[in-house]
Amino acid sequence: MLFSSQLSQVPIQYAKGVGPKRALLLEKLGIRSVEDALWYIPWRYDNRLEILPIRNVVPGVKVTVRGIVEACRVAITSRRRLTLVTVIVRDDTGVLECLFFNQPFLKGTFTPGVSVLLTGMVTASSHHRGNKLIMKAPMYEILDEDDGDQEVGRIIPIYHETHGVSSKQLRRILQGILDQYLSQAVDVVPESLRKSLGLPSLAESFPVLHSPSSERSVAQLNAHETSEHRRLAFEELLLLQLALAMRRTSLDQLVEGVSFSPSNPLVTRFREVLSFSLTAAQERVIREIVLDMSQATAMNRLLQGDVGCGKTIVALYAMLIACGAGYQAVLMAPTEILSEQHYASLMPYCEKLGLSCHLIKGGLSGRAREESLALLQSGAVHIVVGTHALLQPDVRFHRLGLVIVDEQHKFGVLQRARLREKASWQPDVLVMTATPIPRTLAMTIYGDLDVSVIDQFPPGRKPVLTKLFMRSQRKAVYELLQKELEGGRQAYVVFPLVEPSEKVDLQAAVEGAENLQKALPAFRIGLLHGRMSSKDKQHVMDDFQSRRIDILVSTTVVEVGLDIHNATVMVIEHAERFGLAQLHQLRGRVGRGQSQGYCLLVHGLGSMEGMERSFSLTLEGMPPSSAGITWPMPPPEMSRSLAKHRLKVFTECQDGFALAEEDLKIRGPGQVLGVQQWGELKFRVADLVRDVSLLKKAKDVARDILAADPELHKSEHSSLRKKLMMQWGEKFSLGAVG
Repeated sequence: MLFSSQLSQVPIQYAKGVGPKRALLLEKLGIRSVEDALWYIPWRYDNRLEILPIRNVVPGVKVTVRGIVEACRVAITSRRRLTLVTVIVRDDTGVLECLFFNQPFLKGTFTPGVSVLLTGMVTASSHHRGNKLIMKAPMYEILDEDDGDQEVGRIIPIYHETHGVSSKQLRRILQGILDQYLSQAVDVVPESLRKSLGLPSLAESFPVLHSPSSERSVAQLNAHETSEHRRLAFEELLLLQLALAMRRTSLDQLVEGVSFSPSNPLVTRFREVLSFSLTAAQERVIREIVLDMSQATAMNRLLQGDVGCGKTIVALYAMLIACGAGYQAVLMAPTEILSEQHYASLMPYCEKLGLSCHLIKGGLSGRAREESLALLQSGAVHIVVGTHALLQPDVRFHRLGLVIVDEQHKFGVLQRARLREKASWQPDVLVMTATPIPRTLAMTIYGDLDVSVIDQFPPGRKPVLTKLFMRSQRKAVYELLQKELEGGRQAYVVFPLVEPSEKVDLQAAVEGAENLQKALPAFRIGLLHGRMSSKDKQHVMDDFQSRRIDILVSTTVVEVGLDIHNATVMVIEHAERFGLAQLHQLRGRVGRGQSQGYCLLVHGLGSMEGMERSFSLTLEGMPPSSAGITWPMPPPEMSRSLAKHRLKVFTECQDGFALAEEDLKIRGPGQVLGVQQWGELKFRVADLVRDVSLLKKAKDVARDILAADPELHKSEHSSLRKKLMMQWGEKFSLGAVG
């Protein structure tokens, strides 16, 4: 008998109805083995228990109809240049018009005379004589002559497709695999654990998911809330949590770390030179860091904190613990602007405390670079700040004791490891982010780290007032902007592009600066973007810092790192093009002083009237993006509605963590993080938004399993260990574990 993980060794081409040619097509869907096929779960289910005659269709209700294509025509709208495919479908009782957006290839699919099943919401239109029934962007399936009634009268699983492989073909392939291989699939999750959690076995789950009976709830199937869905999702989450826990254990077992004394003269003097009191949240996080650094094993901690909460001071405290013990500290940031800002923030404290602080960046000349590197290697430099330039082979330390990585999500794990390897022992590591990370992602992406959160702002800081403006209301934006500038304050105006593009109808920063100068001629305007040289960027920033520039027009290069307390206005053009996390980062650039801050969002979405605040808006039936897979395009009004919803949420919420959770719901983990830390999180069933409680349960179960069997060597865990190593062993360097 084969374990389910061993079914991964059976190539899909040997399954009934596949063969070498179709196997190549299935590979585009990520199906390379029989196990891959069994885990290729439908993304939705059609209720074909009832096929309505067209004349019985009621507007406003989601229905399934069956008919013959009578005509198909393609047109381009004059106003927005959209490709509109209109398909006329008829049955014995009436006619239905179906609309598809920006999919001209459907002309070759809906040829007159073909039989088709359509599922979607129907609306009624009375633009022409009589009422016309319209179904926008329906789900569809072309029926063959030999289908008969096999595709109706039951619940039908619908799979992601690729060119050459339809859901219908996948249903037939999966049925053959269930008949041939189901009895050979043995659970890697122990039976006692499954029973305690009330979860079915794999042999019970796969038939339900690939061929549900008519007694099943279609709504529950589509929500992926069945016990069978939960069974598969739990296995994926359990394997991940086991991998993270074992990686964490392997890091904790490293004895090469430095045990720092929690107090030294530098720390004492630092408290004395501070001109303000730390918040309770900062003090709590400092205690957590001090406890870590006093241990013989290396610290691995993630420090999360919203924009302006005071992470840099906490990081400096950790640096002083290391430097006070005779070690060096390094802070790596993703951009030169951010590294320069950190350097400028740290220097006044370093000067008061008698510490040498150097900035290492890519633009340093040969001689200046050689001198800095020599001082660093000799130990004369206590704290070094820099970008990726710190990873160069010629950057060597005398006694590196602490590594701090800022905006960690913009770096890969390997880059963090390369910086650690510059020490002769295991240095302590603190990774920081001002991009709030949803708790579910923190439990997965950073599951091998301890997590600290600064969830409190310094006293007296006012919430930034956030307002929405249509493009036609730009005059009101300029009036508010002018009022603030006349009061001696400064402003940012952010654009998503640097130069005009014919493909993307966005106003670029270069053009925007010219137009702004015409609208507000009395004020000095500067331009900052990523294509400028380091020298030019620094010159502009110095001018803005010293108030020789009133308005800084920029791309999103100002997203992190700038700390100009006199800046009170952030204008974001084409705000609908930004994600919630990015909007929140930009908003955090203003209101950092005592004056009221304003964030003004200029958008091209039209009126926001009628938009209700909702933290649960989803696109029904629209799955996350995946390469090689096709599904119907959402109609343009759906995308606009989603963008409106996102902006509405942003204006009503100042909490970065709540916004991050909403961003996760809307855009998925890949886009929220920007960069995946261990490649893509390729869950086949689990969902980090939907399965939060299951993720927590998996984490608890993983802890209990490893407490009783740290290396998974017990017989009941042998198959679990095999699959764990196969799936996560290489990515988490678990080969040496056990």
